[in-house]
Amino acid sequence: MSRLARATAGLLLLAILTGGGVSLVRSGIYGLTVFIMFPVILGELASWVFRPKTAGRAAVTGAFAVLCGCLSFLVFGKEGFICIGMTLPLAMPLGALGAWLMYRLDSPQRATNGVVSIMLLLPVSLTFDTRAQTPVYEVHTAITIAASPDRVWKQVVTFSELPDPPEWYFRAGIGYPKRARYEGSGPGATRYCEFSTGQLVEPVQIWDEPRLLQFRVTENPPPLQEWSPYGRLAPKHLHGYLISKQGQFRLTRLPDNHTLLEGTTWYQHGLWPSAYWRLWSDAIIHRIHLRVLKHIQESAERPVRLLPQTRDPPALATSARQLRQAAQDLTSPWPSRNRRCSSVSAIPFSGASLTQGVGQH
Repeated sequence: MSRLARATAGLLLLAILTGGGVSLVRSGIYGLTVFIMFPVILGELASWVFRPKTAGRAAVTGAFAVLCGCLSFLVFGKEGFICIGMTLPLAMPLGALGAWLMYRLDSPQRATNGVVSIMLLLPVSLTFDTRAQTPVYEVHTAITIAASPDRVWKQVVTFSELPDPPEWYFRAGIGYPKRARYEGSGPGATRYCEFSTGQLVEPVQIWDEPRLLQFRVTENPPPLQEWSPYGRLAPKHLHGYLISKQGQFRLTRLPDNHTLLEGTTWYQHGLWPSAYWRLWSDAIIHRIHLRVLKHIQESAERPVRLLPQTRDPPALATSARQLRQAAQDLTSPWPSRNRRCSSVSAIPFSGASLTQGVGQH
């Protein structure tokens, strides 16, 4: 097949591939077809059309083709920088793999058969994507606090507004907690945790002071706010694909009256391959845990500020002692009054009148 014919066929297949990818994204099917099959096929097409001379060049060609494909979603306003940045570490190596496999199929006939074989796998991956059940994952984070469980518990159920985060990933758009409030107390109370992207609503199931606070989640905010040249985007995977199901704080008393504070979240996500996307979701939730637990730690370990004791000024204290001494002089027998009356003249206020009174007496 001539180069022109390969280029024409490649453009036709690329158009079909692009249309299928856009259709899946609009439908909210983010699975093996989008993140595994399409990068491999795109890498194969690039290698088949351009026919690189070495295996290394083939891999680079496939990876570059996938990079261009991902950036096209940004250019046409379908995705933002954050999600494309998360996708590239998975998709680009797969594009390189597809191009390398095509390079290894040295004869044109075998190469054509390879492209057709990969295309025939698409119905299999689509079937999996539409029927796969999302498992529940658990993220656990712990921190030791130099305070008693009673003191830590008060911060868990009443912790103040959190400061702005210094971490770059939160500033880049990942959702982070800002404050929390409770309506009621005990089982049946509701915890409202306000994130930078929305509100998390958590009815309390277990209120075991000061050991365990457990709640389920009935409302989730978007996990992040996308960056895009076209302003704020709302892709489908930001709504209903990363879902917190339940959470808890567990407090354990340690020696020296310290506390082990553990935060746990149970969640689901609807992205495949799940093992890859779980790396991102676990890391994000773990850092959200750390932000909350460290804030509780700082608040619980902060020294108690005692009110200063009220004390008489030195001059007034001295005057009070002298007044008491003067009263003793006036009520004592005359000889002792003569010996002690000199102390009265040192009183800074009304001392002269008292001295005069003693002399006349």
